[in-house]
Amino acid sequence: MQTRRTFIKALALSASIAAIGVPLGAHAAETIKVGILHSLSGTMAISETALKNVALMTIEEINAAGGVMGKQLEPVVVDPASDWPLFAERARQLLAQDKVAVVFGCWTSVSRKSVLPVFSELNGLLFYPVQYEGEELEKNVFYTGAAPNQQAIPAVEYLMSDEGGGAKRYFLLGTDYVYPRTTNKILRAFLKSKGVADKDIEEVYTPFGHSDYQTIVANIKRFAAGGKTAVISTINGDSNVPFYRELGNAGLAATDVPVVAFSVGEEELRGVDTKPLVGHLAAWNYFMSLENPQNTAFVAKYRAWAKANGVPNADSVVTNDPMEATYVGIHMWKQAVEKAGTTDVDAVIGAMGGQTFQAPSGFTLTMDPTNHHLHKPVLIGEVRADGQFDVVWQTSEPIRAQPWSPFIEGNEARQGL
Repeated sequence: MQTRRTFIKALALSASIAAIGVPLGAHAAETIKVGILHSLSGTMAISETALKNVALMTIEEINAAGGVMGKQLEPVVVDPASDWPLFAERARQLLAQDKVAVVFGCWTSVSRKSVLPVFSELNGLLFYPVQYEGEELEKNVFYTGAAPNQQAIPAVEYLMSDEGGGAKRYFLLGTDYVYPRTTNKILRAFLKSKGVADKDIEEVYTPFGHSDYQTIVANIKRFAAGGKTAVISTINGDSNVPFYRELGNAGLAATDVPVVAFSVGEEELRGVDTKPLVGHLAAWNYFMSLENPQNTAFVAKYRAWAKANGVPNADSVVTNDPMEATYVGIHMWKQAVEKAGTTDVDAVIGAMGGQTFQAPSGFTLTMDPTNHHLHKPVLIGEVRADGQFDVVWQTSEPIRAQPWSPFIEGNEARQGL
C-alpha cells in the first residue's frame, strides 16, 4: 500500500532517472521481452486464455507498426495453471530469469495478491486487467480494470432504481476468495446506507470449480418469495456455466429475479444456452456489442488474429471487458516507455500518469496521475439470446476510480487518492 507522499517521491525519483538517461532495459537487447501471466489450464482458463490471446495480438500489432522505440516486442508466455502459489513462482521466473520489462497478467485477486511481493521485491511492473475489490494501491501495479465505484456500486444503484426493477432484497453469491468477500463487504455497507435491513441481504460463497448449484438456486427462489429480489453474482471462472445452466433449468427468469454479474461476459456465456438467461445483467466498462469505429476495428482485428493463429472455434470468438483492458494497458505501456525513452520500471511509472488512449469502448481513457487506475465509463448490459449484451444504462463520461471505498471503515483519510 502506498500513500500519496510515497507516490510523489516515486514520481520525483522517476523524473530524475529519466533526466540522467538510464540505458534501455536489458543493455540494448535486440528485443524487449514482455511477460504474459495468465492461467491457460485449470478453473480460470475459461476466462484467462482469451487475455493471453489478445495480448499476443496487441504485441503483433505494435511490432507491425515498428515496435517500441524501434525494437520488437518478444512475448514470454507462462501458465500458472489456476494455482495461486504458482503465480508467484512464474512471476519470479519472468522477472528474474526471463528479464521481462513488464508483465500483463492475473485475473483473480488471490492470484494478484500472490504476486505482489515478487513485483515489489524485484521492482517489476504489472498491468492488471480485471475488475477487482479495491483496497489496494501498489507502486508496481497499474489497474486497467474497474474499482468498485466503477462497476459494483453503480450496478446496485441501477437495481434499486425504478428503471432497474426496484429491488428490495439482495442475494450476494460469490466464489470464496478475497474479491467477492471484500466487494460484498462494500455492497453490504452501501445497502445498509440506503436503508436495506440485514434480513434482506443474504450472502453465500462456493469454492473455485463448484458445479452443483441446484440447492443454491432453490434457496434464491425461496429468498425471493420475501420481496422483490436481485442476485449479485461474483462467481468466477468455469463455475459460471453450471450456475447459469441451473438458473435456466429452474425457470428463474430475469423478470422474476434479475442476476447482475461482475465476472461474466461474452467469453463465459459461450458455453451456455443463453436463451433462458435473456434479460439478466452484467456490469462492465466495455461490451462487444458497442457500435463505434474503434470497437469495429478491435473486434475485426481479434477475429482475424484468431483465425490466423488457429484459435479453437475461431469463427465464434468474442471480445470482452478484460480483453479491452489488456489491449489498452499494453498500448499505454508502449506510450509511457516512449515518453520515458527507456523501459526502466521507475521511469515508466513516472511516465504513465496522464497517458490517454481511445479505447474500443468509444471513450478516451486516462490513467490517473496519482492512483494508478484508469478513468472508465460504466455500462450495464442485458443478456441477449445470442450471448451478447444490449446496453441498458451507461455513464456519459469516464469515472475516476476510488481504490479505497468510502463504505469501508477506516478509509476516510484515503479519500481522494
